[in-house]
Amino acid sequence: MTTGTQTYDVDIADVEYLNHGDTPLLARLFKPQGSGPFPIMLELHGGAWVRGNRLNGNTANEALAKTGVIVAALDFRTQERYPNSLADIHYAIRWCKTQAAAWNGIPDRIGAMGTSSGAHQAMLLGMRPNDARYSALSSPSGAAAVNGTLDCVIMVSPVIDPLGRYHYAKGLRQGEGLTPPPGMGERTPPMHEQYWGTEEAMAEGAPARILALGEKTALPPTLTLRRSYEDNHPRPDFDEFIEQYRKAGGQIDVTIFEEEGEGLLHDLSSDVGMQTLEQMGAFIHQHIG
Repeated sequence: MTTGTQTYDVDIADVEYLNHGDTPLLARLFKPQGSGPFPIMLELHGGAWVRGNRLNGNTANEALAKTGVIVAALDFRTQERYPNSLADIHYAIRWCKTQAAAWNGIPDRIGAMGTSSGAHQAMLLGMRPNDARYSALSSPSGAAAVNGTLDCVIMVSPVIDPLGRYHYAKGLRQGEGLTPPPGMGERTPPMHEQYWGTEEAMAEGAPARILALGEKTALPPTLTLRRSYEDNHPRPDFDEFIEQYRKAGGQIDVTIFEEEGEGLLHDLSSDVGMQTLEQMGAFIHQHIG
């Protein structure tokens, strides 16, 4: 078992994990080279659900792998509506479990992490591992004995309430910290509409609203980090989710960086970047290492 105190060389390779007709979906694997076995984390990119790819987090993913974590950074469908991307990711969770032994990974525990909309999808899958819509794709070969359960979740600057962020971007909310930045009203709502289709779907896929309505969900141990003010991520939605998750009995560690600036993992040489990466690594090794 690894401890996260050692630095490892990392092998990086792209592997096809799923194919939709003529559209292959790739995972970029970051595998530490050592005795292992190593914990496995899926990494889900941001991009308002409709942009981005597995390469977005290359620098942070490689840095995390050097601490003794296997990272599988995923492509998933970004041009189709909810919940198709979640079906891809749920399939990938099961696929990773079947590959764990070959990767020198820990086979019976896996986590997911993401930034922005990727963080939202990680949380939604963590809460709903048995949702028939998310598990709709048949399991990969050799996966009869595995499921889509996540053993931990890490959210970096999450879009935790799609409907709340949609109304925020359109300037429909009142209160401190609820004035959207210039241009967001033109830029962001079309992406929400493209992915979600309706406001009803946005609400149905909002973790805090799910918990407030009393849905019985899984509550994997969670770490979430963000800046106190992020103009794309309304703070009240974040605070509401923390309250609802804890009220439901979930364990969630919260780190708030007070200073304004770029994304937490934008510059790994900065104090914020180093602290974020250190906390992520420690959390992973604590819960699935």
